[in-house]
Amino acid sequence: MTPAGDCAPLIIGVRHHSPACARLVAARIRALAPAYVLIEGPADFNARLDELALPHRLPIAIYSYLADDAGTEAQAGVSRHGSWAPFAEHSPEWQALCAGREAGAALRFIDLPAWHGAFTDTPNRYADAADDDQEARAHAYLDALAVAVGVDSRDALWDQLFEDHADLDTLQATLAAHFDHLRGSDPGSPGNAAREAMMAAWIGWAVAQRRGQVVVVCGGYHAPALARLWPSARARFQAGAAEPATPPPAALRHGSFLVPYTFKRLDAFTGYASGMPSPAYYQWVWTHGLAGAGRRLLRGVLARLRDNKLPASTADLMAVQLRAAGMARLRGHRAPLRSDWLDALAGTLVSDGLDAPLPWTYRGPIRAGTDPVLVQVMDVLAGDQPGQLAPDTPQPPLVVAFWVELEAAGLQPTPQATSVELDLLAPDGRRRSQLLHRAALLDLPGFVRKSGPDWALSGQSKERWLLSQPFAQAAALIEAGAWGATLLDAARARLEDRLRQAGRHIDALAVHLDRAAFAGLPALSAALLAELPAAVAQEARFEVLGPALGRLYLLLRHGQLLGMAQAPVLRVVIEAGVDRALWLLEPPAAVPAGAVDAHLQAMQALYRIALDAASDSGAAGALTIEVPRMLAVFERKAASHASAPLSRGAALGALIALHAQLDEATGPAADVAFPVLDSLAPAQLGDAVGGLLALAREALLHDTQFMAGLDARVQRLADDEFIVALPALRAAFGWLPTRERGSLAGQVLCLHDAHHLARHHLTASLGAWSAEEVAAHRLAEQEAVAALAAWGLDFNALEPR
Repeated sequence: MTPAGDCAPLIIGVRHHSPACARLVAARIRALAPAYVLIEGPADFNARLDELALPHRLPIAIYSYLADDAGTEAQAGVSRHGSWAPFAEHSPEWQALCAGREAGAALRFIDLPAWHGAFTDTPNRYADAADDDQEARAHAYLDALAVAVGVDSRDALWDQLFEDHADLDTLQATLAAHFDHLRGSDPGSPGNAAREAMMAAWIGWAVAQRRGQVVVVCGGYHAPALARLWPSARARFQAGAAEPATPPPAALRHGSFLVPYTFKRLDAFTGYASGMPSPAYYQWVWTHGLAGAGRRLLRGVLARLRDNKLPASTADLMAVQLRAAGMARLRGHRAPLRSDWLDALAGTLVSDGLDAPLPWTYRGPIRAGTDPVLVQVMDVLAGDQPGQLAPDTPQPPLVVAFWVELEAAGLQPTPQATSVELDLLAPDGRRRSQLLHRAALLDLPGFVRKSGPDWALSGQSKERWLLSQPFAQAAALIEAGAWGATLLDAARARLEDRLRQAGRHIDALAVHLDRAAFAGLPALSAALLAELPAAVAQEARFEVLGPALGRLYLLLRHGQLLGMAQAPVLRVVIEAGVDRALWLLEPPAAVPAGAVDAHLQAMQALYRIALDAASDSGAAGALTIEVPRMLAVFERKAASHASAPLSRGAALGALIALHAQLDEATGPAADVAFPVLDSLAPAQLGDAVGGLLALAREALLHDTQFMAGLDARVQRLADDEFIVALPALRAAFGWLPTRERGSLAGQVLCLHDAHHLARHHLTASLGAWSAEEVAAHRLAEQEAVAALAAWGLDFNALEPR
């Protein structure tokens, strides 16, 4: 009930980007000349509405962001969030702005700001509210209505009911009835309830001013709720009261900027969730009417199909036009609608069976298997018109700072792609590389790394980039302004966000920290450093943790050129990683066949860290690592009969190598190694030796007692035991460097008094023979010897002819 003396607001529920709704909104505002035009849009942009009056070329969008620099969980655990409010010329919201400005009305956006929790999972403000899972009733209503009307999609339903109206009074009444049935008494999701409470407050405030008519333009799903809510909201306001406001969350940075948009992006946004699909087609409807839009559609489709060498003759298009007109008459349309044209195109141009549904009968990206003709048709209807901001449009500080930095470095992308070669060992090349890696961290289009080292310390010194200026670059750079005012700050904030998203996956953390090395970003926030240990402590696999530790430790010790040496973030991750790795290593566990190399890399990383920590003990900047604990874990692992032989051997090798490097007297390596090796079954021997050599080959290969003992251990194997042990033994020695393999062969020849033989007799390649095949031949040989013995023949006594 409207309070006495108040003028009831006119609430016009619309479908976003509908030409019919845009015509209705513009006509009503011009006819009523209201005092206020209230529009669903981000209320925090109200102070800058004049920016929307600049001579932009549509489509454009308001990009709003929330930035939590401290990395706290103040906003549902999200440290960054962005949302868009897109406008095309045929958008009802845009026409409300234009007509309201012409009428001299006070314009206001009345929806919650984009940083509100209601938009945490809503990247597009003008997404259809009925797509929310909690609005199941609206889904059911639309589906049932489509069946009753006899159409195959909600978009066809909308065209049938509303885009064909010529009389605006009838259109307004039909829209109101439709949205009443759509919403009913459904309270909606919590997010929509919060938004509607805010919009109702604005309506109540505007009515309380008693300055004249109030026109409200909002999504049709919200309109019935606002009609119910605004009178109670009106009671909270008096004439002259301050406008409704929602204070931003504490410690969070937020803002909004205009960005250029494209029809393509508007059409594909989260799968047609932004109201109407096919924005180019509906722009033609807005500009040329239904009949004119059909002519444009036919010309565009004909040109596109011919350009792509797809069948499309003039006769085909004439047949399409006749079929569309017939369908329109059959369906009771004044002129062919979008669904009529699409059905006519499919019926005329597609002769083969369909492997996927017609793309206009569902929402979302076009499915695999769709006929190429239909793919091109949908692309024509989507359009590729780019928006452009007026020259005086305010932009975030990053935009200017970015181009100043690139120009100073001699990096100036042009519309035509150019190649840039960089020498990473030269200071200027390294500086330019860092700028480009920072741009890549922000996902800016036009900065593509074509070649270069996979890892920052891989030793490769050349890098090649391809630079260009695609249309999407301008919008992406404005959106990246949410991360910081300079390229350094924005790239660092984006990196921190990626590190938080990596969570407990240390391999992903290692990748992002390596990107930090490329980009020259060693210093990260204290808040992030405090979070990382807990994330690393959740890693579940030793074989994932170890290799990542190795790469990060290499950066910590040898990343001086990159500015990463002794970087605090590396220290934090490595110290937490070592602690977690020791916990994961100690319990008995098998080593999967495909994880052998990763397991050994992990053991090698722990060994190097333990060695340096022991050597640097007490020195400034030394890692906080408990070396005695590491040694104790290695000892228990080596002695664990339940653990995998490979892991036992590697732990034993780490102990031997550490004691040798630290000049600690523990006796000959053989005395330490053979109690473990002698406890293993023949099938386990090779794996244990492989672990030993992976960690302590320098100490063991030059220990004659060890080699003699290992040779004796092999000699004691029975033939069948040797066959079982051979593949793993061969694998254990097979990866040794050539020189070390030759040295080992020399020791073996000496042990067997075969000084007259050259080493290559033992090291010569067996060609394509695998260890398994060698073992199989050895078994066949034994079976032949046994058969001869059964006939009373001694194989060793036989002399070849």
